[in-house]
Amino acid sequence: MMRALLTTVLAAALTATAPTISAPAVAAPATAAPRLPAPTGPHPVGTFTRELVDASRADPWVPSERRRLMVTLWYPAAAPSGDRARYVTPEESALLLAAQGLPAGDLLSRVRTHSFAAAPPVRGRLPLVILSPGFGLPRSSLTLLGEDLASHGYAVAAVDHTYESAAITFPGGRTTTCRACEIEDAPGLVPAVRSADVSFVVDRLLAERPALIDPARIGMAGHSIGGNSAARAMEDDTRIDAGADMDGAFIVPPPAGGLARPFLLLGTPDVPTWAETWPLLTGWRRWAEVAGAEHDSFTDYPVLGEQLGLPAGTLRGTRAAAITRAYLRAFFDVHLRGRSGALLNGPSPAYPEVTFRG
Repeated sequence: MMRALLTTVLAAALTATAPTISAPAVAAPATAAPRLPAPTGPHPVGTFTRELVDASRADPWVPSERRRLMVTLWYPAAAPSGDRARYVTPEESALLLAAQGLPAGDLLSRVRTHSFAAAPPVRGRLPLVILSPGFGLPRSSLTLLGEDLASHGYAVAAVDHTYESAAITFPGGRTTTCRACEIEDAPGLVPAVRSADVSFVVDRLLAERPALIDPARIGMAGHSIGGNSAARAMEDDTRIDAGADMDGAFIVPPPAGGLARPFLLLGTPDVPTWAETWPLLTGWRRWAEVAGAEHDSFTDYPVLGEQLGLPAGTLRGTRAAAITRAYLRAFFDVHLRGRSGALLNGPSPAYPEVTFRG
């Protein structure tokens, strides 16, 4: 469903040009209501979404405005209660699908999630993982990963970086589009912008949810340029203990002196710039390649697209989701919880698609 968008977005990011969106060969049926895969952990998942306003900072893409962000937090719930959270608003669905030339309107707003709005959280402080989506994509594109980590005992905050997504709806109904997509040098600026966004979100979450979030256990993962932004955020904010890049080329490399905290590269074979970046990851590191994966395999969209009858890639969406969930959870279990990480130490018969380099 979003494969054409993601392919052009990656190419645009690497060449520092705005993406040109092309329509897929197969149109999605207007009546289907796809479901995300169920989380694999023992906890039900609660969630809330809110707007955060950084009054101290002008928006980098629209300087006449203060920087406003939409954030979704998933967490292990004490019990399932309330309504299932919506995936996106109808307005967001329409804009995201229109970007692909699809007439399906509110289809994405009918996607079934597995998290319960405002369900009471479990007691105790939790490790926090920040998620940053690909350029042009909304925070919802990483929902299957966020829900799964939460079901295993993490607090997970997915950040919509305003004016960097095709659609973000704010309280009151205002919906922004991708202004950054119109700016030629935007990809080179994005990691620094997102680094500032993430530090602000961490500040607010720690201040507002001190009983829920452990300030000594914070990680970050991102898809595409969100992965590059994870490395930049770690450089700028020492509170972030571990980072992961899901198939994101390093448009902005790590510092020349190296990034000495744990970092995971999980992606398709031969991601551009990873070979050059590898020596700059001077702490604990792994470079895992997933055979048959495509750039969007680490997001929700292949799973949803298959349910809508769109052609599946070499690696099916449900399998890509299982691999992404397993390796990201193993990584954060090691570095935020001190657990063993056998899955990260070499080939696994459970995941023969995954090989390690470096």
